[in-house]
Amino acid sequence: MTRYLIRRSLTAVVVLIGIAFATFTLLHVIAPSPGRAALGVRATPQAVHDYNQAHGYLKPFLVQFLDYLNQLLHGDLGFSFVLNQSVTAILGERAPLSAFLSGTSVTLAILIAIPLGIYQAVKRNSIGDNIATVISFTLFSMPVFLFGVLLIQIFVFNLNLVNPNVPQSQTLAGALADFKDIILPIVALTATNVATYSRYQRSSALDVLAQDYIKVARAKGLSTRLVLLRHLVRNAALPMVTLVGLSIPALLAGNLLIEALFNINGLGLLFVNSLQRQDFQVLLAYTLVGAVLTVVGNFVADIALTVADPRIRLV
Repeated sequence: MTRYLIRRSLTAVVVLIGIAFATFTLLHVIAPSPGRAALGVRATPQAVHDYNQAHGYLKPFLVQFLDYLNQLLHGDLGFSFVLNQSVTAILGERAPLSAFLSGTSVTLAILIAIPLGIYQAVKRNSIGDNIATVISFTLFSMPVFLFGVLLIQIFVFNLNLVNPNVPQSQTLAGALADFKDIILPIVALTATNVATYSRYQRSSALDVLAQDYIKVARAKGLSTRLVLLRHLVRNAALPMVTLVGLSIPALLAGNLLIEALFNINGLGLLFVNSLQRQDFQVLLAYTLVGAVLTVVGNFVADIALTVADPRIRLV
């Protein structure tokens, strides 16, 4: 295990450096003069030149990148001259709300998808299975922002059950002051995750039901309930461990669309606004956060899978 952890950690470092270099290069190509974006189109060429020189943007590209890596090693994600605030502080303010939306939606999706997928497998080709399949495929093929628009139309404008304006506080406590106003974003993220997870869970449960040990357990006279609880649920849920781990970085994309749609002051809306303002330091930091989540998600999925299934060995 120790050798595996060391090897994966070194691989993760190389991957993150590569992603940082690719993103840094892309932003450098798109905006070779950050001073123009920071000072505006009315700034004089001399003012832009002085700005770029003062902040090291006139140095050779590789020198700029090495300076940026040095900042990262010291926990400095840069400084947003558009917002006049450190990027670390900006992300720290927005991250708790985004993490709450992601964590709540994933938790609810798991609690719904596992029993739903097992029910569909046990009741294969029944009316309930067919109805759940139709709903899952509909949600799976529907963009999350379109589903969010439908929720707004139905529950805000038609039924008038929730407030169309979600809390605009950047803190988690402020956003949760009126919890019902953030129910729709959670429902939108949860429903799309359930559509994905339940299909994988159903397929996995069908595979387990066809195994010999399930047939032997039934032949010994065990009740259906005991067969499901002792033999089916744990083995059928193993692929979910991997799926949840790999879906962690995808939550950033889902939050981006949902937060922009519902105007929630999280990391997703920050990314959209930074694109419009050409705040490249924030964009670069957001991309690195996504890369870190991808590496961590894969790593956690591997470790969790070995814990859940002792037959698997890390190599």
